[in-house]
Amino acid sequence: MEQRVLKTLEYDKIVALLVEKATSNVGKEKAQALFPSSNMDQVRFSQQATTEGATVLRLKGSVPLGGIRDIRSSSQRARLGSMLAPMELMDIASTIFAGRRLKTMLLDVCEENELPIIKAEAERIEGLRELESEIKRCIDENGDVLDSASPELRTIRQEIRQLESRIREKLDQMVRSSSYQKMLMESIITIRGDRFVIPVKQEYRHVFGGIVHDQSASGATLFIEPEAIVTMNNKLREFRLKEEREVEKILYQLTERVAEQLEPLKENVEALAELDFIFAKAQLAYSMKAIGPKLNDRGYIRLRKGRHPLISRDVVVPIDVELGGEYTAIVVTGPNTGGKTVSLKTVGLLSLMTMSGLHIPAEEESEMTVFSSIFADIGDEQSIEQSLSTFSSHMTNIIHILKSMDERSLVLFDELGAGTDPTEGAALAMSIIDHVIDKKARLIATTHYSELKAYAYERPEAINASVEFDVQTLRPTYRLLVGVPGRSNAFAISRRLGLPEEIIERAKGSISEEENQVEMMIASLERNRKKAEQERHDAEALRKESEELRKQLEEERARFAEEKNRLLEKAEEEARLAVQLAKEEADTIIRELRGMMKEGIDIKEHKLIDAKKRLGEAVLELEKEKVKKPAKAVRATQIKPGDEVMVTSFNQRGTVLEKTGSKEFLVQIGIMKMKVKQDDMHVVNPVKAEPQVTYTSVKRARGNVKMELDLRGFKVEDGLREIDQYLDEALLAGLHTVSIIHGHGTGALRKAVQDYLRHHRLVKSHRLGGQGEGGVGATIVELK
Repeated sequence: MEQRVLKTLEYDKIVALLVEKATSNVGKEKAQALFPSSNMDQVRFSQQATTEGATVLRLKGSVPLGGIRDIRSSSQRARLGSMLAPMELMDIASTIFAGRRLKTMLLDVCEENELPIIKAEAERIEGLRELESEIKRCIDENGDVLDSASPELRTIRQEIRQLESRIREKLDQMVRSSSYQKMLMESIITIRGDRFVIPVKQEYRHVFGGIVHDQSASGATLFIEPEAIVTMNNKLREFRLKEEREVEKILYQLTERVAEQLEPLKENVEALAELDFIFAKAQLAYSMKAIGPKLNDRGYIRLRKGRHPLISRDVVVPIDVELGGEYTAIVVTGPNTGGKTVSLKTVGLLSLMTMSGLHIPAEEESEMTVFSSIFADIGDEQSIEQSLSTFSSHMTNIIHILKSMDERSLVLFDELGAGTDPTEGAALAMSIIDHVIDKKARLIATTHYSELKAYAYERPEAINASVEFDVQTLRPTYRLLVGVPGRSNAFAISRRLGLPEEIIERAKGSISEEENQVEMMIASLERNRKKAEQERHDAEALRKESEELRKQLEEERARFAEEKNRLLEKAEEEARLAVQLAKEEADTIIRELRGMMKEGIDIKEHKLIDAKKRLGEAVLELEKEKVKKPAKAVRATQIKPGDEVMVTSFNQRGTVLEKTGSKEFLVQIGIMKMKVKQDDMHVVNPVKAEPQVTYTSVKRARGNVKMELDLRGFKVEDGLREIDQYLDEALLAGLHTVSIIHGHGTGALRKAVQDYLRHHRLVKSHRLGGQGEGGVGATIVELK
């Protein structure tokens, strides 16, 4: 690719934008060296890398690239055995840390996403944690060697600090002494040449003795090192020399550690530079709203809404271009200042960006190819130094292009044949286009010669194009119209500006009938194109609307199916729980009855009835869960004898025997009959027939029920079950007061018994046993 072409198409400005996006110097250097490639595999790889970088930015928003330094020269000096400065070592540590941090982040992303290029580059980075830790142990962020770098350095610096303290203390005594106050210019201690001095007036220099290290500009002040501290300053100097030697020793040791890791460091820098370069391309693509084009090796271009990347998105007019399929040449005709050159440069620059692995500002489904070379003859190439005219300069360039191009080249000609006689220029332009087409190269040429309009119709490999012009506003719209040749708008513009109609008509009369027919044909084509475009736009809008509706319906159907599945799962779970609860209830009832039978207890008839009801209730609850239909409410005014009701205050079921008042009923609850207010109950199972009242004889066997129940050794749950059974039997036996023995123990059984008795329907009151009644080990219960 020729440098002159890159400059003509403003490729260097794209590279400058890319360099700004890079974070590190090594990344910027790689971006600055970007150059288009004609190798398809290399372009595919580079495009894929940019796509992967854009994917990471889309998922994470940003990438941690800070802290990367160009340590190549430092590494080379370490190889040669030169001592590295503290800041050079800190740059190495910073680069190691930045690489490890970036590697961790990228590999996390690669675990859930297919990013082979980025993963391969990240895996090249080695942690080198020991080298980084050793450097940071010895050097701080400011580049100062720390006391902790070695025991010897810590000892030397302690000596220095102690000696400095003694020197300052000695000088403080001098400057604060009243006898010396008048001899000093200021009562301060300062440093000259690493030695402590005090400012003495010129006339008192002999009083202090010592060494004069400096004087003021006027000579009135001398900076003297008093004789009393010369020895201490000398000793301080010796310690500082020791400190310098120890620091050098530490730096040499660190440099040797770096030299041992030169290859991993070199690999890290190369990988970091490549990653920074990839993410710079991705950032540039994001800022341009660019996409990765499809690639082909057929010399085929299909740009959809392609935009010139150096023109603001608010100003640029997108163009649609197709080249290399049905036709290999596009001839753009029409007047100047219509945007033909911008269209030409857009195609050329986007081709260069594609071949450089950069995404292009266009819509999805755009397709680009890889050319062996791109040639351009754009702008005024006149050379004053060579005394060449505009035409001669262009022709020299065109001759070079025709000699160098091949069937995989893209050739761009702007104002082909301009600068000479129109007739000869048009003929020459057609001949040049013929030659390029015969060579099977791809060509886009702009011209204002009307002769080339008919030429494009005669060559099947070529197609006309033009840039739209709005006669109403007298301005070009900059829209490229492929398939429609440009036409002269001179008459329309003149009429719009107010030129008399008779002059316009006289001018039209001087034009041949054939030329008028061509202009009329072009005008008709343009009208038909606008109509077809509007219809296409309307059809596209309808398609998008129907697509949106279809998408909404699909989402609604998916949500409906999801909700249906959720409700079915919920119903199944509730039914399963209901069955489980019913089974547990039935098992409990059967276990209680079997327990009574094993103990030889005479099971009363009311116990069997109660057990049968509990089993029935368990089945009823299960059926309700399966049917999932709310029970129909029965108004209180509809209660009648024979109805099964739920008494709210007792939370017990019963059967209505008779009505005893306007809003009061006699209800059978177990073995008890009681009057219940109408508002205190609701119907559970209404009956339609006349109530069938049955009378149950109850066997009372006082002698079979003891006055006390011993629960010692029982678990809480079993004990409470025994209490419930015992109290029923005690009530049937006619007992009024009974004793429940629960023992002392931990007190858990006693508390559970008393809590249970507090809410039991048969208990009137209860208390702990008194003296002779078992004390706190028993509870005395009074029944209703």
